[in-house]
Amino acid sequence: MLFITVGLTLSACGTMVPGPLSGNDFADVSPQMAQTRPDVRGLRVRWGGSIASVSPRKGDTCFEVVSHPLDDSARPQEDDNTNGRFIACLSGFYDPEIYAVKREITVVGTIQTPTIGKIGDYDYIFPHVAVETLYLWPKEVPIANDPSFDFGPNPFMYQAEPWLMGPMEPMAPWAMPW
Repeated sequence: MLFITVGLTLSACGTMVPGPLSGNDFADVSPQMAQTRPDVRGLRVRWGGSIASVSPRKGDTCFEVVSHPLDDSARPQEDDNTNGRFIACLSGFYDPEIYAVKREITVVGTIQTPTIGKIGDYDYIFPHVAVETLYLWPKEVPIANDPSFDFGPNPFMYQAEPWLMGPMEPMAPWAMPW
């Protein structure tokens, strides 16, 4: 019973939505839908993805974001699915070295009139979001590269004869304890 309780507690912690992104009053509108539907302007959305570019301007900063579906914690899912791109702007300066290309963000805001721009030479209609909340997700460090995570010594590294304490050789019949 204890294991079930601990398991449920840990799984619940893994899907918590950060406070500034919480809520359920968001319109079910994707960036792809917002490109061509004027009836969605003014609706409040929660979108996320990876940063494609950052443009600090006088008084505000705009992010071009490659949209990705959000998981249960409102974090963009790292996969090849996308609903297109969108522009997210908010007042203030956001340093492009911190809010760097390929970092993941989730925004909460209202849909504005789309912005016409280019991706390379391709003309593109960017849905535009006036951001109330911007959340920069921490970089995920693979567990194998995390220096604070240590498995300890490998218990299979040594032979059955502890006095030899050398690296394990292939187990030959003469090395077996019988």
